[in-house]
Amino acid sequence: MAQNSSGRRRRPNILITGTPGTGKTTTSSALAEATQLRHINVGELVKDKKLHDGWDDTLDCYVINEDLVCDELEDMMEAGGNIVDHHGCDFFPERWFDRVVVLQTDNTVLYDRLSRRGYTGQKLTNNIECEIFQILLEEAKESYSEDIVVALRSDSVEDISRNVEMMSNWISSWNPVS
Repeated sequence: MAQNSSGRRRRPNILITGTPGTGKTTTSSALAEATQLRHINVGELVKDKKLHDGWDDTLDCYVINEDLVCDELEDMMEAGGNIVDHHGCDFFPERWFDRVVVLQTDNTVLYDRLSRRGYTGQKLTNNIECEIFQILLEEAKESYSEDIVVALRSDSVEDISRNVEMMSNWISSWNPVS
């Protein structure tokens, strides 16, 4: 794994990842507001900038073009001060992030959240299984240095508030690696 380049940044970059429905966007938005870091919602970026290879009818989502996404984000990430919000994490360059947060949610809570979003069939099953087997936590640990990966519970508004406070404190005390 490559060393990150945080020594050139004045503010840290954070990746907030997790299964859909774990609270990534809610947490990222609240953290951006609390810290004045830039929130980058990769799903919205993909739609807005057409950084995809079309639509997957089975999973009811865009097929993300990872190379286009990385090209689009490169300069912003090098500058620092970003909170990247995306359910996948293994295609981003390791050097971009100073902290990788994997949000995790109880399966029954997650099932209810995804059902309210209209997830059904294979899409619902795939996402619940992803959470049960902790796929995204394992992906993060395999893709980034384990000392920057942290798993946080995200079942309730109280959990989200606690997570935002803890991450805000981490950002306040962050120093670039020389």
